[in-house]
Amino acid sequence: MSATTESGTAASLLPHLFPERKPMTPAQVTAGIEATLAVQRRAVTFGKRPFAAALVGPDNETVLLTHQSIDQVNHAESSLARLAYSHYTKEFLWRCTLFSTWEPCGMCTATIYWAHIGRIVFAGTNDQLYELTGPGNKENFTMDWHTKDFLKGCPQKDVEVIGPLEAEGKTVMEESDKYWRTTRVAAS
Repeated sequence: MSATTESGTAASLLPHLFPERKPMTPAQVTAGIEATLAVQRRAVTFGKRPFAAALVGPDNETVLLTHQSIDQVNHAESSLARLAYSHYTKEFLWRCTLFSTWEPCGMCTATIYWAHIGRIVFAGTNDQLYELTGPGNKENFTMDWHTKDFLKGCPQKDVEVIGPLEAEGKTVMEESDKYWRTTRVAAS
């Protein structure tokens, strides 16, 4: 399958579904991650896993929805993307940004894609998460994947991916370790 066929691309065939996205400023990226970190902090205080997501509107400033990780199969990002899709039109969501404290997994990336959310911003990487959780962690059997790999060469949609974010990723790692250090398997 090629991005350009005799018929054109999805965006050229259905331009109304792909309205132009407003570029994000560094301050907007930082504010979006901070809003997401606030959700993660609250989740951790209640003993929940340190994963959080926020949907920011087309103005790149208004936080529309937030979600935390519920469990190992109801992740913050996929749960938020499903909720967003049930409340907003595809045209609107294409101009929105899903922020995540951690790099969305394959399930979450696919759900964001199918929900037609046009931009993903994440702080910490999957590799950093593995460093925190360690091998054999029953709370997080980290896979070897990256969000950009899932979307690379996608012929239908050009979902923008911003991340990892160095400074914000470091903060996410430090704060997430409050949870993960209690779950790591001790080396024998």
